[in-house]
Amino acid sequence: MMNRTVKILLLLALSGAFLSGCDTARGVGEDIQDLGHIISHAAS
Repeated sequence: MMNRTVKILLLLALSGAFLSGCDTARGVGEDIQDLGHIISHAAS
């Protein structure tokens, strides 16, 4: 059950990052970095 919840949260975070409409490469990099932090916190 927990594994499914983590997958859903990661999918929502990833979707939010791409749908937020980053206009610059720097913005995309920051979103990917934030997503990495989310994934690392979810895994620990």
